[in-house]
Amino acid sequence: MWQEAVDGIGHMAYLTDASWNLLAHNRHFADMHPGRRVPANTLRWMLLDREARGTSLVDWDTVWAPLVLPQLRAALAARPEDATLRRIEREVRADPALGPMWEACGAHIHPDGDERPLHHALHGPGHVSICAAQPLTAPGARLIIMLFRPGPRKSHPRVPMLRAAGPGDTGG
Repeated sequence: MWQEAVDGIGHMAYLTDASWNLLAHNRHFADMHPGRRVPANTLRWMLLDREARGTSLVDWDTVWAPLVLPQLRAALAARPEDATLRRIEREVRADPALGPMWEACGAHIHPDGDERPLHHALHGPGHVSICAAQPLTAPGARLIIMLFRPGPRKSHPRVPMLRAAGPGDTGG
């Protein structure tokens, strides 16, 4: 059911379990990766994959890693016995670039509303706006939809919180 739902999304989209293992993805997500090689674990890919750090994830050391590391910390707090997350944590601590960042990482715990620079394998340099949701029947799972736009980003790194306008609210 989820694969069919993800396939119907017109932007890059994928679904992970609580350990960030890829459960489903669409062709747009595969197209983003060189050779259409999708990662088995998206958290590990964003943090530890050398090719991603050098090509796809633009400004990896200043934009991607500092925003993803706190998500690993939050996932570990929620699931301290998760073997996959603990293995990623060990690799992060041992990595010369990530180890110091791990010790200093902040409190950014989810990507919903973020905009990040990305080099798309087919469309070149641009940025993605990230929409994140959690399937109700799978605690810790995430549905990520990434809206790719070529060229430099035109808004702030994080968009305001999604909410409906109330009576008398001008939306500003």
